[in-house]
Amino acid sequence: MSAIQSLLGQAGLLEEFKAYYRDYKRLLVDDLGKLYEDTIIFRDPVQEVRGINVLRRYLTATRDAVSTCRFEYLDQLTGQDSAYIKWNMHFTHSQLANKPLTVRGITHIQFKLRIVYHEDVYDLGEMLYDNIPLLGLATRLLKNRLKTGHGTR
Repeated sequence: MSAIQSLLGQAGLLEEFKAYYRDYKRLLVDDLGKLYEDTIIFRDPVQEVRGINVLRRYLTATRDAVSTCRFEYLDQLTGQDSAYIKWNMHFTHSQLANKPLTVRGITHIQFKLRIVYHEDVYDLGEMLYDNIPLLGLATRLLKNRLKTGHGTR
């Protein structure tokens, strides 16, 4: 495969990846094999899963837990066999304030013909802790205290 064919293949895979996840609530988990190797390793701040069948179950559970969820892609950096994609995730979740929320994150993927490694990095505290009623109040108070310098020596 020539370098140009390789770059075109990478660009196509990245566009397929972004289109696949863009509207997460409509995610078709049965189509995972088009993007991922069977031996995929997937990591996020919640857990690590290995294998396409385990990933399929995990994505089904997370998809079903949100009321709405879509990704807005902001930027990307592509190397020979990996890419970093910066995004905003806009979502609503009945157990997290039940209002529209946005979390910024980055996805790192490694690939050959398909994706062999996928890691999502984002602030779990921003996603969860800040949006649980009593815990959210406590974290907001602590953050405000740190911002104003009252929490430092």
